[in-house]
Amino acid sequence: MIGSELDAAGVHDPALRDAYRRCRLINARHGRTFFLATRLLAPEQRPAVHALYGFARQADDILDDFDPVIPISERADNLQRLATRLFNRMTKGTGGSAESNGHGPADPDDKALDAVVHTARRYGIAWELFDDFLASMRMDLTVTDYPDRAALDRYMYGSAEVIGLQMVPILGTVGPREDAAPYAAALGKAFQLTNFLRDVNEDLERGRVYLPADELAAHGVDRELLQWCRANGRTDARVRSALAEQHAAARRIYDYAEGGIALLAPRSRPCVSAAQVLYSEILDRIEEIDFDIFTQRATVGTGRRLQVAGAGLVRAWRARMANPVKV
Repeated sequence: MIGSELDAAGVHDPALRDAYRRCRLINARHGRTFFLATRLLAPEQRPAVHALYGFARQADDILDDFDPVIPISERADNLQRLATRLFNRMTKGTGGSAESNGHGPADPDDKALDAVVHTARRYGIAWELFDDFLASMRMDLTVTDYPDRAALDRYMYGSAEVIGLQMVPILGTVGPREDAAPYAAALGKAFQLTNFLRDVNEDLERGRVYLPADELAAHGVDRELLQWCRANGRTDARVRSALAEQHAAARRIYDYAEGGIALLAPRSRPCVSAAQVLYSEILDRIEEIDFDIFTQRATVGTGRRLQVAGAGLVRAWRARMANPVKV
């Protein structure tokens, strides 16, 4: 399957094919819902999406290594080295695979970077989007709370919105990319807000709170109360009220982002629509369990995910038949 996808994408260099295979494996292992949605894309689009995921995961692994033996300064150095390697490859043509830059074989330890650089060059994805992403990743090393919505939005621009912006050229549009960009950014933001709501308990374990402190405080909620909920396995009424407000805010962003799906190339719409449905249904599950997120994890069942994906596959196939694209 992966071989046919790489053939369709015109990736023939053996080292670069290995790089894309590694990224696909990372996506399949760590991003189940996202990976399922990528199956609705045309085969030639999928490797590029896997490459972007592989790079993002590489940064996440550096941040989420909570081995107490590894100090923050060392993780910061590792993240900076990752940024430097990517910058050098993207802007100076150093490193990478033979096919991506003509400078010899790929470094086997940097397969994800080989694939993402190749993808960035092919689709014209600017270095600045990766730089903004890495800036937000650096924030995760030291920032554990966000005082207000503006501060959280600054973080989410780099951690989520730029992912949507990176995807736009891969997905394709029916008009100028700039028209679709705000909606793509909003959808990335909605996905991340959904994760923040679902993962409050897990994030507390890591010492982080990804909700605006002033909006929580308006309901009488602070970190201490959230910790109490976690320790006692109960959702205090004040916390439930605060979470409901954040839930409504995420819903509004989904509603806005949905308007941008029609601006994408027809063959890409089923994928994005399916991803939006599946992630927004996590919000449904959170509401159905009455915000009892300290004792259970809100998930969309396998049956439902397959149902959405199956319907999307039919729409995707029809769209590709009606709108063939030559690579």
